[in-house]
Amino acid sequence: MNGLVFEKREFTLDHVHTVKELHLHNYPIVYILYNEKKRPTAYIGQTVQPTRRLKNHIEDKRRRSLSRLILIGHEKFNQSATYNIESNLINYFIADNHYQLQNVSQTRSREMHNYYQKPFYNEELFEVIWDRLRDEKIVSDSLENLRNKDIYKLSPYKELSPQQLDIKNEILDFCKEHIQKEGNHVIVIEGDAGTGKSVLLSSLFNTIQDLAKDNSSLLKDTDNYLLVNHSEMLKTYKSIANSLPNLKKRSLMKPTPFINEKTKTGTTADIVLVDEAHLLLTKEDSYNNFRYQNQLDEIIKRSKITIVIFDPKQVLKIKSYWNDRLLEEIIHQYHAKTVKLTDQMRMNANPDTIQWIDRFVEKKVLPLPSEDSSFELKIFEDATTFKAAIDSKNNQYGLSRIVSTFDYLHKKDNKTYIVDEEGINMPWNSTQNNVTWAESPNSIKEVGSIYTVQGFDLNYVGVVLGPSVSYDEDKDELVIDPSKYKDTGAFISRTDLTPEKNQEIKEEIILNSINVLMKRGIHGLYIYATDPKLRKRLVELKRGKRS
Repeated sequence: MNGLVFEKREFTLDHVHTVKELHLHNYPIVYILYNEKKRPTAYIGQTVQPTRRLKNHIEDKRRRSLSRLILIGHEKFNQSATYNIESNLINYFIADNHYQLQNVSQTRSREMHNYYQKPFYNEELFEVIWDRLRDEKIVSDSLENLRNKDIYKLSPYKELSPQQLDIKNEILDFCKEHIQKEGNHVIVIEGDAGTGKSVLLSSLFNTIQDLAKDNSSLLKDTDNYLLVNHSEMLKTYKSIANSLPNLKKRSLMKPTPFINEKTKTGTTADIVLVDEAHLLLTKEDSYNNFRYQNQLDEIIKRSKITIVIFDPKQVLKIKSYWNDRLLEEIIHQYHAKTVKLTDQMRMNANPDTIQWIDRFVEKKVLPLPSEDSSFELKIFEDATTFKAAIDSKNNQYGLSRIVSTFDYLHKKDNKTYIVDEEGINMPWNSTQNNVTWAESPNSIKEVGSIYTVQGFDLNYVGVVLGPSVSYDEDKDELVIDPSKYKDTGAFISRTDLTPEKNQEIKEEIILNSINVLMKRGIHGLYIYATDPKLRKRLVELKRGKRS
């Protein structure tokens, strides 16, 4: 591409002094400092004063291990463009997972914003730069593959929306204000599926850990943790920790080990972030080595400040059942406040499409919304066409998968269990050791459960509504039959609740699972109902029949 300057050189004072090329010396530039050791390290930056900035790096003891330098300039660069490209490089380097980056949070956060000709810099020019880095063997994977990785989507350096940034800064101020105060302090972040809760949490934890190493910060030397109840999500956070200097795997834990460790040592953590607290236990569970009555309460007791991500619409087990009253009872014992994420960040869908899904999980089967140019909502009449459609999207865009309500037998005994033998006829998801289920190439041949995809993005999601989800023609609404739901572990009744309440929660859990499954797709939701009555009604709506 005309105008692009890409120079590799030794990272020495002599080479820094020779930065004389017009579009490197007098324009904003992007640069990469790196080494080629057994565990390669890199630092990515942008500056309007290249010589001065690079000389400062040479004098910085933290950069002494870096021996190579790449300078990237362009005749059309401006500082918004270099800032954008720097952010992109950091995010893709994290996803490529080859270098440990020395970058730390330099500002309070990175906020999404537009600028003149952003698509040119953000997409067209950046792709040229990345291809050049691949040619030079600095990076290995393609942008297309990296975009589909959860480690990229949850990168702490992703630009935040204005709402996410406001909440992040509010929480950082809360931490600085309360870290030296007596008592236990709680802030709850509420948000529906797809509102960017995990991205915010990833960015927030990375900044807190950077501040814990900052001599000028009020959070210096704080002992902080990110608790993740979801095994698949924990893999992603640990992969991110491979690439960043102040994220340590020992600070990433599941809730019960954290509680038991702090109990054993008699110590208190400073700041604890809890991802998807709606998955926390609300009763004793000896099978999982939890001996108390409520995990959130026990975490708060062992932390000065607790930051909680919470969505009651994602509760999936009776033993983890939460309602607004129970949450209030817990947090109102402490110094607590609540903030809310409301903007849909995952789905490129218009409000009518989101509303259709929201009403569906309230058991209302409404006429399909008008066509959405940025999001496909499609109903399928037969399993073969449904599977072929998802397979086609996966070939075209990658990361398109079939998932199902838990209406088919699925055990953890390494045997193969089939989803809907008469129609879908595909096996349930298998266990992946080092990658999340959806990122395994073989998972296109499997069906994911709620436990494999909760919290993750797909490009297109195909949702199988199993036998527990039917339709009442007289009432024109869904009928939920918990007796056909095969996740028996989710339905273990609680003695502290009435039989009627236990039964009510079972229906709520199935509807919650549908909500989570239907909100996985960025670009599209494909639906296939196995129940004949429901399938017939959805197909009627597809054909425009309203009653």
